[in-house]
Amino acid sequence: MAPGLPTAMDRPHFIGIGGAGMSGIAKILAQRGARVAGSDSRESATAESLRALGATVHIGHAAGHLADDSTCVVVSSAIRADNPELVRAAELGIPVVHRSDALASLMEGLRAIAVAGTHGKTTTTSMLAVALTELGLDPSYAIGGDLEGPGTNARHGAGDIFVAEADESDRSFHKYDPEVAIVLNVELDHHANYASMDEIYDSFETFAGKIVPGGTLVITADQPGAVELTSRLRDLSTLKIVTYGDSPSADVRVHKVTPRGLTSEVTVVLDGRYLTFTVSVPGRHYAHNAVAALAAGVALGIPAHNLASALGKYTGVKRRLQLKGEVNGVQVIDSYAHHPTEMTADLEAMRGAASDARLLVVFQPHLFSRTQELGTEMGQALALADASVVLDIYPAREDPIPGITSALIIDAARAAGADVTAVADKATVPDVIAGMAKQGDLVLTMGAGDVTDLGPQILARLSN
Repeated sequence: MAPGLPTAMDRPHFIGIGGAGMSGIAKILAQRGARVAGSDSRESATAESLRALGATVHIGHAAGHLADDSTCVVVSSAIRADNPELVRAAELGIPVVHRSDALASLMEGLRAIAVAGTHGKTTTTSMLAVALTELGLDPSYAIGGDLEGPGTNARHGAGDIFVAEADESDRSFHKYDPEVAIVLNVELDHHANYASMDEIYDSFETFAGKIVPGGTLVITADQPGAVELTSRLRDLSTLKIVTYGDSPSADVRVHKVTPRGLTSEVTVVLDGRYLTFTVSVPGRHYAHNAVAALAAGVALGIPAHNLASALGKYTGVKRRLQLKGEVNGVQVIDSYAHHPTEMTADLEAMRGAASDARLLVVFQPHLFSRTQELGTEMGQALALADASVVLDIYPAREDPIPGITSALIIDAARAAGADVTAVADKATVPDVIAGMAKQGDLVLTMGAGDVTDLGPQILARLSN
């Protein structure tokens, strides 16, 4: 049976409770019987879903939102030291708990699967959550996006398995002690926290070293950063390493990925046997995520053929190539991709799924630091589209960096031969797209910020 409430987490207050990571932890605590409260900067469907579970959610940040009898205040790395609720917590002597420590406490006593990597964490974690649920194992899970089926990013299950995203961005994945860990890829990102690939490797080595003795690391055999990490871990005697991918040397080898419209048929070779299953999202990138999920489930002792069948029940995660609708023969799809590798993977996936369609992209860069380091590569990725609209940078938690604007991306895209339009006013994008789109086109809204809000607006404008 799953455990109850962790010590001192029975009356938590979350600052930024609507965030993808924070809301998942809050939901699980509420389902375990905690009196959950918190605040967020704006109303959202997430806030409403938390209230439906009995949580108190305040809009805006104010010292008065924090109850005097709160047992802890949960924060993420995005919360600034001058937040009035955080200041009030210090005055009252209420302990402050980082999001990763709260999540780690929820996993205690359970068989944890932690999914790490620069890209693909949400999709792979979701695939595992869906497959394990389909098999009747009733897992708990905490994911960075809402599943299409259950429509939520977290759940408290009665089973003994907990599946969680393991976020490397602030090194918080060092807090977990999983039985099985997945590393999908290792690339330089989160430039405010990592200065070099050596720092990235050191961080992932620490994560791998936290796997319980006798546990398993599932890692790709294809991506250079992951291959380097594997070579650094070979002397870790307490760790079993299982590789997957296209490489002939992979323990779980991807034999073939066959596009079937917006789905893929995947054949792998596992223990000398061929196994074929369907993935309900397009592209090799997502097919490989499914193979990683398969390998992790097998490492827990679940029969591969059962897992393969259950993985076919996965129907997607919101914002991961999510079809928002179709009007007058124009499909609008939403993508969370914000790193050049992710952008390229999603654009290639859409090309493969609809090779005869024109691909129009609305891209919103995410973070000044990421744009400073990777703006050229972002622009080059946009050359895969027939035409692109590029918005101003979404700052999220960052302050502006002098001289760093979307122009870095636009210049690089044009140098690569791309057709790019700069749009400073996001509100005008539906009109811009309506003037560009023709019957049969695909429109992809792309980025980790609020560009997702444009999908319904574009559809509404197209209908007129």
